[in-house]
Amino acid sequence: MTLYAHVPHPHLKHREAARPATVDEQYDRGTPIARFNSALAVAITKGVGSMWCAYAFAVLTLFGLPGAIQAGVAGLVQWIAQTFLQLVLLSIILVGQNVQAAASDKRALDTYIDAEAILHEAQQIHLHLLEQDKVLLAQQAMLNELLGGAASGREEGS
Repeated sequence: MTLYAHVPHPHLKHREAARPATVDEQYDRGTPIARFNSALAVAITKGVGSMWCAYAFAVLTLFGLPGAIQAGVAGLVQWIAQTFLQLVLLSIILVGQNVQAAASDKRALDTYIDAEAILHEAQQIHLHLLEQDKVLLAQQAMLNELLGGAASGREEGS
């Protein structure tokens, strides 16, 4: 007998089987065509989302710079806005998003590990309380025995 009946949360069984999802795992779901499309999109995004690609785009756009300069201020502004910024910033933004996604994955995994540690500690506290229940129940039985014996001794003496 215990003084407390532990009822585990239903999510605990699901938690044991599941791990936190990462960005890279997200494209590996759905139909074969959807998985192929997602994998291709991720591969292209990783390729274009590199600083090497940004450098290559920057060099590529420089080939159009002489023509933009010849066109005057309007041509130069157009070259900067439509060519240089779009091509180069696209790759740089993708690099930043990849860095942020990796940081987000790490935070999610750290949070998951922290939650597992807290759950483990809570389970240890539960086991500790069960042991305390055993001691308290044993002490209660001894106290009842002592009080019962003293009460019956007083009744006999009256």
